[in-house]
Amino acid sequence: MKSFLKNFIADESGASAAEYALIIAVVGVGVGAAALALGANVEDAIGDAATEVNSCNTATAPAAGAYTNGTTC
Repeated sequence: MKSFLKNFIADESGASAAEYALIIAVVGVGVGAAALALGANVEDAIGDAATEVNSCNTATAPAAGAYTNGTTC
C-alpha cells in the first residue's frame, strides 16, 4: 500500500486524470438528460393508463363476462 501511495504521488500524468474526469462529466450529463426524458415519458404512459382504468371503472359496465362483441374495457 505504501508503494502504491508513493507511486501515486510521484505520478506526473495529471493530464490523463483531468481528461478522464472531463469524459466522466460529459457522460454523466448525457445519462442525466436521458433519465429526465425517460422519466417524462414513463410519467405520461402511467398517466394515460390511469385515465383508461379510471374511465372503465366509472363507466356503467355490464355484468361480468358480458363483453362478447370484442370491446375491451
